[in-house]
Amino acid sequence: MWNNNLFPKIHFHPVLLLFIIISVLTGTFVELFILFSIVLFHELGHYLMAVKFNWRIRKIMLWIFGGVMDTEEHGTRPIYEEMLVICAGPFQHLILQFIIVIVSEAHLFSQSILDLLFYYNTVIFLFNLLPIFPLDGGKLVQLFISKYIPYKKAYYFTVFFSMVVCLLLLVLQIAVFSFTLSTFFLFIFLFMENRMEWKRRTYAFIRFLLKRYEKHNKLRKQTSPIQVMASDSLMDVFSNFYRERNHTIYIKYPNHTTQVLHESVCLHHFFSRKGYIQTIGEVADKMK
Repeated sequence: MWNNNLFPKIHFHPVLLLFIIISVLTGTFVELFILFSIVLFHELGHYLMAVKFNWRIRKIMLWIFGGVMDTEEHGTRPIYEEMLVICAGPFQHLILQFIIVIVSEAHLFSQSILDLLFYYNTVIFLFNLLPIFPLDGGKLVQLFISKYIPYKKAYYFTVFFSMVVCLLLLVLQIAVFSFTLSTFFLFIFLFMENRMEWKRRTYAFIRFLLKRYEKHNKLRKQTSPIQVMASDSLMDVFSNFYRERNHTIYIKYPNHTTQVLHESVCLHHFFSRKGYIQTIGEVADKMK
């Protein structure tokens, strides 16, 4: 189901295929090849770092100014580990800039090609650091705030914030900066990607819970209490879950009594016993 070989499975987004056709028709295939090579080099940085941490990797999806590495890890890995995987992509551009300088000094290639390579490498590096999901900058934003607020809120905020940033950049490009059709379509594409991500946000959160349930207590050393009412649904309880923490759940009843459950019990009832609409009080009553 996943691929941890030396070379990942690579898929091409339809947007990239469209740009390939346009480049052939307009005679800009060299420029597209340079862009594609830089993007591939960038994604290999993510991939090699993920392999180092033994991530379960499905594929890499490439599009014109970036790509997405599809993995089986969904918010269940340590934050420092995920940060290194994210930063490994942009770090590749610094390596490439150093190589370009060395090759330029040695006069091994045409200076015009090297200048073009330097320009595109810089643009893609800066572009991927924009705070827009699923770019590396957007992922770093989500990673940072998920350390301080529950995972669900951090994920929802990142996707919504990304749509706002896309719209703001579109307005600035039309009203302030020089308009280019390719940049316009890129931000439209990113906005639509986040709009789709927003529509499936509930699925993404349940996927996070499922991976958390499958891993149980692995990789989470800190334990934090959560106080809830007996009438709260299981999904209400799960909305308070943080990354890298196990949770002890304190359930308050109307008669001022309290019962304690571990999060693993709630996750077990939700996924194994299909308690999708159960309240935390009902789960606790079954445990008496």
